[in-house]
Amino acid sequence: MSFALHRQRGPGEEPVFWGQQEMADRLADTLEGWTSWSGIHQNYRGPWQELVAASGRVLQALSYYPTGAIVAAPTTSLPEVAGGTRNWDYRYTWVRDASMTLQALWVSACPDEAGNFFQFLATAAARQLAGGEELQIMYGIGGERNLPERVLSHLPGWRSSAPVRVGNGAWDQRQLDVYGELLDAAATMPEFLADLPPDTLRFLADTADAAVARWRNPDQGIWEVRGAPRHYLYSKLMCWVAVDRAIILADVLQTPDRVPRWKQTRDDITESICSHGWNEAVRAYTQAYGSEQLDASALMLGIVGFLPGTDPGFLATMDAIEQRLTDGRGLVYRYHGDDGLPGEEGAFLLCTFWLAQALALAGLTERARAVFERAAGFATGLGLMAEEVAPDSRELLGNFPQAFSHIGLVNAAWAISEAERRIREESPGTGLHGGEQPPH
Repeated sequence: MSFALHRQRGPGEEPVFWGQQEMADRLADTLEGWTSWSGIHQNYRGPWQELVAASGRVLQALSYYPTGAIVAAPTTSLPEVAGGTRNWDYRYTWVRDASMTLQALWVSACPDEAGNFFQFLATAAARQLAGGEELQIMYGIGGERNLPERVLSHLPGWRSSAPVRVGNGAWDQRQLDVYGELLDAAATMPEFLADLPPDTLRFLADTADAAVARWRNPDQGIWEVRGAPRHYLYSKLMCWVAVDRAIILADVLQTPDRVPRWKQTRDDITESICSHGWNEAVRAYTQAYGSEQLDASALMLGIVGFLPGTDPGFLATMDAIEQRLTDGRGLVYRYHGDDGLPGEEGAFLLCTFWLAQALALAGLTERARAVFERAAGFATGLGLMAEEVAPDSRELLGNFPQAFSHIGLVNAAWAISEAERRIREESPGTGLHGGEQPPH
């Protein structure tokens, strides 16, 4: 027995009722659609193939077909701690997720979805940059820009976790990392760029120029801290990524005249990060200039190619995060320290996958595998992952399923696969599992 819910779209409209056979036919069509899609998108060959395939299906399910947008999660206000107040609306598209999302889509063999998602971001963001505005950090699935947060006070929340929110108060924050994420996303798919109209190519070049003009400014950082702006390491790093990728793409963007200025800015940001991002007392790169707080986003120093995986400072940062920014099971927290918000949160699965990916880049594949397995072990029987895990139980926390966690899983699996492939090629007969590079 099946039942279906219908929405009446206007006054006086006659309700539509499906019979049992029609519902059965539609369910069969849905199953066939997902089965055929999954069969087409199975090009990844490497460790954890089933988990990677499942995560690709999740990203497809989080896509809004009419525009190509991919939401961070399909839910709102599922708390980071049961009964707490860190309850956010994640039913939007974050520019922050762009480059990591596109890489994950390539790995899980979804090139059409990757192209649609990039085109959505470029279209939504170009309107703002052309008007002299700073790029917004997030958009509605139709490209909506006005996303104010409001509280639904009549709802008690999941397990009395109030408030229930609609909209997101971070929508108008300044986050300078968005420039790097857009250019890194573009660099993931250079073949796709060749077919873009001149206006879009000009927008990408202007995005790099915006990073040149603004990288010295403080902002709210990747984690959307609701406090005073600071000079966050990750924000500086992603501005470096913006100009670095623009230099790489200069021929495609048809902007050779801008390369000298981009190169000078890249050198300036490099000097700034190396001088002010490292904290000698902590023996690690830290959250912000002058801060002693560890932050998992420092792992991106190696992941985006600012530092080689074997750089001593990067290795020391990985060790500090693995030793001092994890719970008793080795799951990674986002950061230590006050962020201006009440309550606590769990360990972040994305950050744990970042650690696995960073270890793979360093050639530490056994440690990388152990960290990956630790995080992947919290997927449900359907292969779904939440944002966080409670520190004292296996309870999943936060909005669900969480795109960031699935993106982290795919990219970490591929990084480990590639690291093991390189080791196998250098030392034949090791018996390690290999993998193929995604189609860039």
